[in-house]
Amino acid sequence: MCERNSSSQDDPTPKSRAVEAVHVDCGQAPNVHAGHCRGDPRRRRSARRVTGSGSAGNIRIERQIAPAHPDTVEVLAGLIAELDSATEAGEFYDDVCEALCRLTSMRRAGILLYDPATRAVRFVGSHGIDREIVGEIEGTLDETPLAQRALAEDRVVEASEHLEREVPERYARYAGATTLTCTPVAAGGRWLGIILADRGGGHFAPSDEERQTMLTLGRLAALAASVERATRQDERAHRLAERIGLVREIHDRVMQRLFGLVLVFGSGEALSAEERRACHDELQTVLGDLRSALGRPLGSREPTRADLRSVIERRAERTPELAVDWPAGIEVPERLEELAQSVFVEALRNCEKHARPTRIEVSLASTGDAFELEIANDGTGSAGPGAGLGLRLLTLEALQQDALVEFGPLPDGGWRVRMVGAVE
Repeated sequence: MCERNSSSQDDPTPKSRAVEAVHVDCGQAPNVHAGHCRGDPRRRRSARRVTGSGSAGNIRIERQIAPAHPDTVEVLAGLIAELDSATEAGEFYDDVCEALCRLTSMRRAGILLYDPATRAVRFVGSHGIDREIVGEIEGTLDETPLAQRALAEDRVVEASEHLEREVPERYARYAGATTLTCTPVAAGGRWLGIILADRGGGHFAPSDEERQTMLTLGRLAALAASVERATRQDERAHRLAERIGLVREIHDRVMQRLFGLVLVFGSGEALSAEERRACHDELQTVLGDLRSALGRPLGSREPTRADLRSVIERRAERTPELAVDWPAGIEVPERLEELAQSVFVEALRNCEKHARPTRIEVSLASTGDAFELEIANDGTGSAGPGAGLGLRLLTLEALQQDALVEFGPLPDGGWRVRMVGAVE
């Protein structure tokens, strides 16, 4: 968080937002003093004056707020109104970027928010930036020192020299950027993302007024992101509760009955005709309960914004141990796209949490009427309590889509996650 100067304890106005002026009246230049006292009426209304007497005359200290852009209040009011309407999140973030460029001298701006699914930041809104560029850029906080400083210090920062040291080198000179500003998108101590902006080339430094405007818009974007994240968490919690309920239902209505049948058939004792009929009826009931449970519709996942190929490619950019074998002509069936992405992301997440691999192999294949995705790694590690719950829930979700997800250790000590689904 940003440091506060000790002198601000009796003055709620931070130094970064004000311009200080000291006026000395020796009684010999009243006109000069009067002129300084009047000044711009917009500045005068925000001034704080401390007057004292001494042999040198009267000393007046004024702290004056830089004048706000005349459209700032109107623009902010419009954005706040959008928060309360049915505006799509993407459109709102686009509008925030447009407002930033309208109220400052910036020509291009983009909001990047952290995506827990890919564990990276991605563009959610932009203005003045080619949409193709927006779709290609993705990174992490670790490889972006500029964002680290903006978030840690809670202020607008800029960089002009050695941009390759401040942002991922692959994006350092993207679209002719020379000086780049970074505004934190944070609220309540939570780092949600950043706003990157520039003037389309050339060296510059934003004014204090521009910095304050950008910081205000960053706070507004953080408010929207917090609401959006809370909504998604509620939806995920609801879906998780549904899936856990399904697991419990299968355990109570299916697994216990199957366990009883296994005990009967494994006893080695001869069964009478009546007992065999009873076992047959019980088995039919178990199968009926299983079909009923698996046929129950579960809450749908939120729509995916990308395809499996782009998700894998972006992950490979920052995961050097990731090797991909994607033969030409292999396509992911549209109905399995979201499931395949979920399996890939969950497999990589488990790999990061429970193993230290030197190589992660991702392979895709299509054999006849079946599509296959496999993620294997050579790492080993002990899993803690609750490990693998995400994959277990995916196995149930796969069954509802005529697919199969299996996972487990490999003979050489590694670990494999495999998904197989019908093409049609």
